[in-house]
Amino acid sequence: MTRILVTGASGMLGRDLLGVLDTRPDLTVTAATRADLDITDADAVRAAVAGQDVVFNTAAWTDVDAAERDEAAATAVNGHGVAKLAQACAAAGARLVHLSTDYVFPGDADTPYREDAPTHPINAYGRSKVAGEQAVARFLPDTGYLVRTAWLYGGHGRNFVSTMLGLAATRDHLDVVDDQHGQPTWSYALATRLVALADAALAGRAPAGIYHGTCSGQTTWYGLTRAAFALAGLDPDRVRPTTSDRFPRPAPRPAYSVLGHDRWAEAGLPPLPDWRDALSDAFDSATPPALRKVA
Repeated sequence: MTRILVTGASGMLGRDLLGVLDTRPDLTVTAATRADLDITDADAVRAAVAGQDVVFNTAAWTDVDAAERDEAAATAVNGHGVAKLAQACAAAGARLVHLSTDYVFPGDADTPYREDAPTHPINAYGRSKVAGEQAVARFLPDTGYLVRTAWLYGGHGRNFVSTMLGLAATRDHLDVVDDQHGQPTWSYALATRLVALADAALAGRAPAGIYHGTCSGQTTWYGLTRAAFALAGLDPDRVRPTTSDRFPRPAPRPAYSVLGHDRWAEAGLPPLPDWRDALSDAFDSATPPALRKVA
C-alpha cells in the first residue's frame, strides 16, 4: 500500500488532491492542514514525513502583497519550510511533489517560458518561491518534482473566477485588466495530473526536476472573465478591458506568465488541456460549486 502525505490539505488545490486520491483504494492518504502541520517546524515535519512514499506539498504563503511587506515571513514558509520538507523526504526516501509558481519569472518574455529558463522574480513572493525551488533541487536531485502553476481557480475557496462571478451580482459592469497574459488553470485538472506524475515517478518513468502545471493556450484576466461570464449565463459585454495601472498593488505582477510544457512528454504524460476546455469542464463539474451557472 502506497503511503501519501498531502500538506496544505485545506486549501483549494489540497482539497482537490484529496478528492482525486480518495478514488484510489491502493493508497493510504494522510491529510495535513496548516493546523495539523507547520512546515517550518523541523521536528514536526520529520515525524509527518516518516514512512511516507510520496509527499504532495501544497502548503505555502500565498499572499503576494503581504510578502512584499514581510519577505522574511514569506521566505520562512516558501523557502526554509520547503527545505525542511525536502530534507525530511531525503531522510525517509520519499518523493516530493512541490508546487511552485510562474512568479519565479520576470514576466518580460514574449514566448512561453521553458522549464529550464532562468528565474528572475520581480517581487518578494517570487523570491521566496525560488528559495523553495533551490531547496528541492539541492536536497532531492533525483526524487524531487517541482511543478510550477499559475492562475489557479476551482470549486473550493476564493479565487479570481469565483470573485468575478460574485461581483457580477452587485455591479452592472466589471473593469478587468487586459495587459497581463497567462494560463487559467483548473485546480482539479492540475490535481489529477499531479497524481499521475507521482504514479509515473514511483514507477520510474518520470525524471525528477521541473514541470509546468498550467493549462495550455493563453489569455488575459479580461479574456478569462468574459469566458467565465459566458459559461455562467451572463452577458460577457458587461466585462470591459482596462490596464494594470488602474489597480496599483504593493507587489508588481508579471505581465507575461505563459509557461511551456515540454517536459511532460519525458514522463509519458500529455500537457494539461486548453484553458477554455478546462474552464468549461469546471463549470460542468460536480465538484463543490464555487463556480455556478446563473439559474
